[in-house]
Amino acid sequence: MDTTWTIVIIVVAVIVVVLVALAVRSMAQRRRLQERFGPEYERTVEATDSRRAAERDLTAREKRHENLEIRALPSTVRDRYARDWASVQEHFVDSPDQAVGQADRLVTTLMSERGYPTEGYEQQSRDLSVEHARTLEHYRAAHEVNLRTGSRDTSTEELRSAMVHYRALFEELLKDDTTSSDEGRR
Repeated sequence: MDTTWTIVIIVVAVIVVVLVALAVRSMAQRRRLQERFGPEYERTVEATDSRRAAERDLTAREKRHENLEIRALPSTVRDRYARDWASVQEHFVDSPDQAVGQADRLVTTLMSERGYPTEGYEQQSRDLSVEHARTLEHYRAAHEVNLRTGSRDTSTEELRSAMVHYRALFEELLKDDTTSSDEGRR
């Protein structure tokens, strides 16, 4: 009888230790995702059925991102993009709605040149969320205004705001940060 109780106590203790270890691991994973994705973490939780589903989605984004070949831009290319952005901003004075469309295309082109797939806005957002989660809301706000350009629903102030939002993402994408983010992953 003594051995039976000893075995039961050992089994229960092992189960408790395993459960505690799983809980600690889950909390550490949650904290890591929250730190990495910032506001995108909560946004994803709100958009999915459960926190666990959101965390699986964010982890899948990370895995997809690991397979992308994100690359730094040579300084000459960064300078060219900076000139292109200045040109888009200059067009804003005469044609704000067209400038917003140009800004959207320029950001998409820059994403592509950096190595991000550009197969659609939703996938672009998901891919950007891994390294640029803090700037992603800028992209969403600008994109929403861009969708309404050409209609009477957009004011010049909204178009100006869209340009500011596009610029935030543009400047972040233009930075040569692939070395530091590669080192941060190691």
